[in-house]
Amino acid sequence: MFAIASEVSLWPLAVLAISVSFVVVLISVVRAHPFLALILAAILAGLMAEQLPGAKPRVPKADSPVVGTDGRPLRNHWVQAVELTSVEFGRTAGGIAIVIGLATIISMCLMESGAADKVVRRFIAFFGEKHAGVALLLSTYVLSVPIFFDTMFMLMAPLARALRLRTGKNYLLYVMAVCCGGVLTHSMTVPHPGPLAMVENLKIDVGVSILAGILVGLVPLGVGWFVCKWLNTRIDVPMRETPGTTLAELHSIVDKPEAELPSFFWSITPVLLPIFLISLSSFMIIGKDNEAFVRLLGGKEAFATTFAAIEFTGNKNVALLIGTLVSMYVLARQKAYSVAKICQLIGPPLETAGTIILITAAGGAFGLMLRNAGVGEAIKAAASGHAINMIWLSYLVAVVIRVAQGSATVAMLTTSAMMYPIISGSAGMPFDPIYIFLAIGFGGFALSWMNDSGFWVVSKLGGLSEGEMLKTWSVLLTVNSLVGVLATWLLSLVFPFPLGKPGP
Repeated sequence: MFAIASEVSLWPLAVLAISVSFVVVLISVVRAHPFLALILAAILAGLMAEQLPGAKPRVPKADSPVVGTDGRPLRNHWVQAVELTSVEFGRTAGGIAIVIGLATIISMCLMESGAADKVVRRFIAFFGEKHAGVALLLSTYVLSVPIFFDTMFMLMAPLARALRLRTGKNYLLYVMAVCCGGVLTHSMTVPHPGPLAMVENLKIDVGVSILAGILVGLVPLGVGWFVCKWLNTRIDVPMRETPGTTLAELHSIVDKPEAELPSFFWSITPVLLPIFLISLSSFMIIGKDNEAFVRLLGGKEAFATTFAAIEFTGNKNVALLIGTLVSMYVLARQKAYSVAKICQLIGPPLETAGTIILITAAGGAFGLMLRNAGVGEAIKAAASGHAINMIWLSYLVAVVIRVAQGSATVAMLTTSAMMYPIISGSAGMPFDPIYIFLAIGFGGFALSWMNDSGFWVVSKLGGLSEGEMLKTWSVLLTVNSLVGVLATWLLSLVFPFPLGKPGP
């Protein structure tokens, strides 16, 4: 069932250790810019790899191939290390650049118009100032089910900042509450790409995975809230300048009489509308194979037309573009600004967003280069031949891959693909495969550090230094991860077949 570890080179684990240490030293000791450190680390990982896709072996032998399986000549290993880094950088940037740019504009417009402060005032009026953090935690947990974490944080960060100005305290608590709620759903519920890949790889029912992810996720969510409060009492993180609006401008907005602020409807629409559009698209995608659902919407032809329109508007880039236009309208309506004036205000935040995109894409390139270096296969080889509970094995493999390359989605996709042949070949596995799904999901977001794009999004848009992020964000995610897998393991002992499935 398992491969023999000695048959697979464990050199990629050395590549992992060396490149990770390289990043830590450059950023923490040399104080190099994160973009430079991560790009250099990605190239270093490629140079040290024994074999890269499309390249000759690092140490060619007499019988080494010179042509790839696609018939194209293999490139020089060193050149390919640089070229692959560039390709992976562009691939990551292509997935995040528009989202970050548009979310930055929404953030600026919400703060400049007073819309974010209006929403916060309504939150406090409804929940009470004492429970404002809990309201932010729970609302993020619910709203982030269909939204990528990076996008959700960008939409919720202005509310956290306005809430800090309104209450005068607990900035770290509000930021971490958003992180706590958003990360869990990103790793545990379809239609997020990681859980979706796991459902496909592990052959698990989509509805069961969503229900299990949300319900079991409540355990680390509750524990995470107390971790947020604990961190907030021990680490003083001031609210600093971030892309969008200066602190002086924020204070002037918060001091305004409520009558001078936008209505609650127009204040919340730029945040909820993109969420609604993306959620609706996700709902349609899930239901498109259900015949009863299709008939309910008028049959195949009518459904196809409706589906095409909703799928377009529910695309994350289109949904955020619509939210951006609405936020600009709110600002223009509230301040009587022209389009030229608003575009003038947009300039500085977009310049800062460019830096965030560079750092985030560099982190993605580093992670993907580690994958190209064969880290995943080396981890599988190292774990082979050891008697270990499948839940804990799945979790540990996901954690190592997560630490190695930064992306929770890649960790979940890689680990689930790696584990399915193992669990499907295990006669009499003593629990339902849904527990493997949960274990991998919780392992996918543990030990976040500088090669994680979410790390940099929270750092730059939340105004936290790298050191503060490691002491807060990294701690919170790791505790939530451990609590989640522990809850998963205990549930597997008490309810090994939770869906009425008979035992072996």
